[in-house]
Amino acid sequence: MTVNRKYLTVFFFSCMIAKVIDMDQVLKQSLLYDFYGELLTEHQRSVYEEVVQNDLSYSEAAEMFGVSRQGIHELVKRCNRILEDYESRLHLVERFLRIRANVQQIQELSANCESISREALAKQVCEISEKILEEL
Repeated sequence: MTVNRKYLTVFFFSCMIAKVIDMDQVLKQSLLYDFYGELLTEHQRSVYEEVVQNDLSYSEAAEMFGVSRQGIHELVKRCNRILEDYESRLHLVERFLRIRANVQQIQELSANCESISREALAKQVCEISEKILEEL
C-alpha cells in the first residue's frame, strides 16, 4: 500500500489547524465563562464547568447528571449562546483583551527601554495609558 506524502502532510496540517481553532474556542469559552458565568443558573454552571472547563465528554456528563447525552449537548450550546449574548451586549471580554494588549505594549516598551530615548518612552507610555483609561 502506497501512501501519498503530500496527502499526509496536508492532513497533518489540517489536524494542527483544527487543534489551534479548538484551543481558540476553548479560550473564548473560558473567558466568556469567567466574565459572565455567574449569570447562569447553578445547574447550567455545573454542567458547563464539567464539560467545558473539566473536559468531560457529553456522555460522561450525561451519566453524572442523570440526563441524556443530547440534553447535555443542548444545554452547553444554550449556555454558549447565553454567554455570547451577554458579550454582544456588554463587551467586557473585548475591553479586557484590549486593555491587556495595551499593558503588554507597555511591558515590551519597558523591556526595550535602552533602545528608546526617555522622552519617547514616556510619550509612548502616556499614550498607551490614556487608551487604557479611556477603556475603563
